[in-house]
Amino acid sequence: MIDKNVLIAEKFIKSYDDLFKEITKIIIGQDKVVKDVLSCIFSGGHCLIVGVPGLAKTLMVKTVSECLSLDFKRIQFTPDLIPSDIIGAEILDNNKNLIFRKGPIFSNIILADEINRTSPKTQSALLEAMQEKSVTVSGQKYKLSKPFFVLATQNPIEQEGTYPLPEAQLDRFMFNVIVDYPLYDDEVSIIKKTTSFDNSSVKQVISNEELLSYQDLISKIPVPDNVYKYAVDIAVRTRPNTKYATEYVKNYINWGAGPRASQYLIIAAKCDALVNGKFSPDIENVQNVVFNVLRHRLVKNYKADAEGITLDNIISNLL
Repeated sequence: MIDKNVLIAEKFIKSYDDLFKEITKIIIGQDKVVKDVLSCIFSGGHCLIVGVPGLAKTLMVKTVSECLSLDFKRIQFTPDLIPSDIIGAEILDNNKNLIFRKGPIFSNIILADEINRTSPKTQSALLEAMQEKSVTVSGQKYKLSKPFFVLATQNPIEQEGTYPLPEAQLDRFMFNVIVDYPLYDDEVSIIKKTTSFDNSSVKQVISNEELLSYQDLISKIPVPDNVYKYAVDIAVRTRPNTKYATEYVKNYINWGAGPRASQYLIIAAKCDALVNGKFSPDIENVQNVVFNVLRHRLVKNYKADAEGITLDNIISNLL
C-alpha cells in the first residue's frame, strides 16, 4: 500500500508545475523569481521582493493570488499611513457601541507595496501579524485567516523619503528575492504582449485546502542530521564575534544571522527538495535557498562598502 504522504507529494509536484506554467503565462522573463516566491508560499513564509519599478512585482503577486484562489489585498505604503489603516480600528455604530472594523490585513495574501515608504511605527503594525498570525486591538486578539502571507516590495534605488525596515521586521521575512531586468528576448515578448490586445487570464490551480495540506506535508518531510548541521554551520559562521566566524566574515560583516535563519534554511530546503522530486533534502537543497534566506540578515561594515563587496559575495564565500 502506497503511503498517503507519497500520494500527496506526487500531487504537489504536478500542482506546482501546473501553477508555475499558469503564472508564467502572465509573468514573462522572471521564472526564477516566480519559483522563489512559490517556494516561500508553500513553506509558509513571508517574502520581501526587491527591484526597481516596472518589473511586474505587483502583477506577479496578484497573479499568484488568482491562481491560488486566495483573498488578496494591496496596501500602498505611504508616509502618512498609520497602523489602524492596516489592522483596522474600533468605531461607533449607530447605537453608539464600539465595534471593530477589520483592516486590509484580514486577507490571505497581503501585498505591502513599497513597504519602506512608511514610518517604522506603521511598519511595526505588521510584526504581530507576520509572526503570530493575529492582531491585537484594545486588548482583544483577532486571528487571521489561513493561509496568510505578506509579500512586500521595496525599491532599492530611491532612498529619499524612505525608512529602512527594522531588523526585527526584516528577520520575519523568510526570503529576500531580487528582481532583475528581463533578458532582451524576454523584454521583446513583454512589449509585444502588453502593447497589443491580449485577453490572457489565469485559472485557479490549487485550492485553499490543498495549499494548507501541501504546507503540512512539507513540515513533515524528514531531514538527515548532516543537513541540519550544515544549515546551522552556515548560520553560525556569519556571526563575526564568535569562534565559528571566518576571517572573511570578520573583515566585512558587522552583524550575522540569528537562529531563525537556520530554521528557514531547513524549511525552504524541504520545499526545494520536494519541488525537485526528492522526499528528503540534502546539502544541495540548502545551497539552493541560502542566498534568499541570508541576504537580508547580514549587515555589512564600511570596509565591505568601500571595497565593493556585496552580500552575495559574502554568502558565496560561506559555501
